[in-house]
Amino acid sequence: MNQDTEARLKKDIGLIVAMSIVIGSVIGSGIFMKPGRVIAAAGDSTMALWAWVLGGVITLASGLTLAEVGAQLPRTGGLYVYLEEVYGRVWGFLCGWVQTLIYGPAVIGALGLYFGSLMAHFFGLGDETKFTIGIITIALLALVNAFGVKYGGFIQAAATAGKLVPIILIAIFGLLWGNGQIWDMPSGQAERTGIGAAILATLWAYDGWMLVAFVAGEMKEPAKLLPKAIVVGLSVVMVAYLTVNMALLHVLPAAEIVRLGPNAAGTAAGVLFGDMGGKLLSIGILVSIFGTLNAKILTFPRVPYAMAERGQLPASGLFARVHPEYGTPIWATVLQVVLAVLLMTVGDPDRLSDIAIFAIYIFFVQAFFAIFRLRRRTSPDQRPYSVPGYPFVPLIAIVGSGFILATTLIDNPLDTLYALALLAAGLPVYWLLGKSGKNNQ
Repeated sequence: MNQDTEARLKKDIGLIVAMSIVIGSVIGSGIFMKPGRVIAAAGDSTMALWAWVLGGVITLASGLTLAEVGAQLPRTGGLYVYLEEVYGRVWGFLCGWVQTLIYGPAVIGALGLYFGSLMAHFFGLGDETKFTIGIITIALLALVNAFGVKYGGFIQAAATAGKLVPIILIAIFGLLWGNGQIWDMPSGQAERTGIGAAILATLWAYDGWMLVAFVAGEMKEPAKLLPKAIVVGLSVVMVAYLTVNMALLHVLPAAEIVRLGPNAAGTAAGVLFGDMGGKLLSIGILVSIFGTLNAKILTFPRVPYAMAERGQLPASGLFARVHPEYGTPIWATVLQVVLAVLLMTVGDPDRLSDIAIFAIYIFFVQAFFAIFRLRRRTSPDQRPYSVPGYPFVPLIAIVGSGFILATTLIDNPLDTLYALALLAAGLPVYWLLGKSGKNNQ
């Protein structure tokens, strides 16, 4: 994003709004969809809870590290801007390329399938209907957001308020009224994939915190507010996730949570509050995922739109178009939706979420290393914020993220190779666009 655009942005975002962006962006489907997957991978409830803790620690270390990077580069754009500033235009392009082709569509596709699965379960439909429901929901939200940001924003505001209700009720009453054993409960699975796969599953639930960095240029005091928003917001999320998982284990046996999969939270709500109460909380869970899906469809097309504006995509003239009446990047939205539907046809939601996390963490690791480069450029008195525990906190983020990448490569070699191949495919595209003069860099 250029300096003229930055200057036109209103700096209206304060600490409370910034924290709400972190919390609202992170809390969505993962806390309801992933408990069974985490337990199955970890092998028992104790190791599963440790996976949630370790996933939170990695995310918190990542947030603290990126907060220093963001404080020194307080511009709207987030990860895309950081990599371009520190490593050059090629890496900025590749980051946007992967977000456009893999990360955004995989996240939207996974959320669509999760939502379809819960809707099918809620109405007693066959599991085969989740794909159709997911596609219809994605298309509907894309259409709503195409009519203007204010409509998508209205849905988002309502869904953000609604998503906190099932989390609070399940956490409080599950811990108070449940009588099951929380610790050392077996998963009931003959095989487990290990703690690495369990942590990877939790990172889907923690994903989304970087979205606050996209609006750093619109904060009143980004150097001060961005670190606080990330740290406080992620701490709140981490506590919420641990209490919800402990509450679920207090209500349902670990093996039952694994068997129920994405329907475990709704079943626990039925146990706690009866059939009608359970249905109402299940609606709350659906609202939460619906709101998260809307947020992704609202924000993710801005990446290909921004790239197209700079001539960094094939058919940039098309994807840079804005609807003349509604002022929305309609063709960039269509691109993300079409790619999401294609991915939905070849992968289940857990597989898509793993691919998405792997793809984005490739660039997270680079961003974490950026702190060492930036420290060489600036003296302590020039830094508006310094990560506490340097260099250990950045190293935790780097080592933890590297562990996740290595584990994913070992456990899902085919999917990760597809992701790496698409990443590599960006290089000749960048070269061809530059050669044709379309890459306005």
